[in-house]
Amino acid sequence: MHQSGKPVSFWGAVSLGMGAMIGAGIFALLGEAGAISGSAVYLSFVIGGIIALFSGYSLGKLGARYPSSGGIVEYLAQAYGVGLFTGAMSIMLYFAAVVSLSLIAKTFGSYAATLMPGDDVSPIWRQLFSVAIVVAFALINLRGARDVAFWEKLTVAVKFLVLTGFAVAGLLHARPELLSPARYPPAQDIFFSLAITFFAYEGFRVITNAAEDMPAPARTLPRAMMTAILLVMALYVAVSLAVYGNLPAQQVIAARDYALAQAALPVFGHTGFTVVAIAALISTASSINANLYAVTNVTYQLARDGELPAEFGKPIGHSHEGLVISSLLVIVLSLLFDLSEIAAIGSISILFVHSVTHLGHLKLATATGASRPLLALATLLSLVAMALALYYVSRSSDRVPILLAGFAGIALLTELALQKLSHREVRPRLPD
Repeated sequence: MHQSGKPVSFWGAVSLGMGAMIGAGIFALLGEAGAISGSAVYLSFVIGGIIALFSGYSLGKLGARYPSSGGIVEYLAQAYGVGLFTGAMSIMLYFAAVVSLSLIAKTFGSYAATLMPGDDVSPIWRQLFSVAIVVAFALINLRGARDVAFWEKLTVAVKFLVLTGFAVAGLLHARPELLSPARYPPAQDIFFSLAITFFAYEGFRVITNAAEDMPAPARTLPRAMMTAILLVMALYVAVSLAVYGNLPAQQVIAARDYALAQAALPVFGHTGFTVVAIAALISTASSINANLYAVTNVTYQLARDGELPAEFGKPIGHSHEGLVISSLLVIVLSLLFDLSEIAAIGSISILFVHSVTHLGHLKLATATGASRPLLALATLLSLVAMALALYYVSRSSDRVPILLAGFAGIALLTELALQKLSHREVRPRLPD
């Protein structure tokens, strides 16, 4: 069992979850979501938040009963046993998390480059900034959970205050006619935009990875999970209304890479543009910090179960070598690939793993004390969101189904190879 000896408090756990959620999603994807659902994008954030709350209920109950640094990896093992299926799902989750981290690192690099003087900034600077932020927070994570939680509290407080201030001022200056329902697109487009808006919530799962570092996880984890999701949902809705209440949807879409900063111009001028851009840097950095912490704990659990090479679980500093390996993978992906399409595949994969986890939770409901109807609803909502996301991205790219199949295939082949190397058998997880 991973024990850092450095506890994560209730607000530390909330900060981890908020830090992971308020990252690239709200800053980089608000314009993309608006391209689908227009000024009604706030409704998509409400729906996405409701789905996240049901998933959070399920994962919170599992985390309270089975506190583990592996989070979802442990829950899959409890429900399905340690074997091929659980291993493949766990590796799929790990791959998706690394891909998402790479996208966040690229977003940080892009925002950092926009603050440099001059209109023609070399792409090399974006790459250097992306690498630098991953290295910086890898070093912070090597110092252990207390430093991770400390930096999350600090960065979350800064970006939450900036975004809250922007939302309040934006709502006070909003033009009601821009938010009129007469401007809304067809209702189905609001649901299709879940393919993008749910990505802004999926980071809440990192709270489960801090369970072993919580003094009282059975009480702290579920409360922290729901608190983080509710606070983030309220912030997303307020920010969405502020943005689309000050700019026509067409202008938001045109400035999709820096929509929040552009929306600050009518309210705060160029100073506001700069402040919001800096908040974007803080947010993406915070998201990298929280997700690196979670990925490290996942790889530790996978290595302990023999589903990743043992090197991932070896100690280094106050963490594990999985942190170093994962950070290197994130850097390589951020330098070599355009991750926008692959990130969509990662988001769909995470929704699928969530669905499988909630379904497995039904078998464990007696032990966790969870409501079976609520678990069934969590499963259904995740599956529907996944189907909508897959349908939407498939319309814009014929390669998505192929990439998704390949993504799952790599996870399956990796697990098969590891099973043959270690001669493992499928076995149930022994109850605690």
